[in-house]
Amino acid sequence: MMPFHRVAAIVLRQIYLIRGSPVRVLPIFAWVAIDIVLWGFITRYLNTIASPGFDFVPMLLGAILLWDFFTRVMYGVTIAFLEDVWSHNFLNLFASPLSIREYVGGLVLTSIATSALGLLTMVVLATTVFGLSFFVYGLMLVPFLLVLFLFGIALGIFASALVLRFGPACEWIVWPLHAFLSPFVESVYPVCTRPRWKQQEPHLVPH
Repeated sequence: MMPFHRVAAIVLRQIYLIRGSPVRVLPIFAWVAIDIVLWGFITRYLNTIASPGFDFVPMLLGAILLWDFFTRVMYGVTIAFLEDVWSHNFLNLFASPLSIREYVGGLVLTSIATSALGLLTMVVLATTVFGLSFFVYGLMLVPFLLVLFLFGIALGIFASALVLRFGPACEWIVWPLHAFLSPFVESVYPVCTRPRWKQQEPHLVPH
């Protein structure tokens, strides 16, 4: 069984980093808020030119919210990992009895905390400002969030592995990694809009 106090130590390090530099709190809320506001007003505009009775808010704004949640989960892992890369802290970590599994467990817990805060920010903005109600998704929202969370964690670990394998210069691949996937997962448009010969690709990637 994994010793929880070692996993908690990794999380505590992230808390100390945020406490020592409050600027680190801003990205947790700022980017998701900007996305929700931007796409919220786009959906309002589309509703003014769409057929009566058709609402873009749950379709388009809801899709952006879920995709941003996936992105926050991935960044929750990779940014916590990159903090140790930037500070050259790996020697200190692995000179201790800490194992790889415990270290990754700490990164995952950090990602849960940061992505939950980001999701809460998005839900509050989307609900209060643009009237997005999650009741329209029903119970299907639970597996949607679970799949996106697990895929975000997996992609974050994969991105961290790229940096470990190819060096810090690979960081420039990490930041847009989720964007590379976006044309293949149909986060904001249905699969049927793609050419028929391209409609099988999205089934290979969680979306």
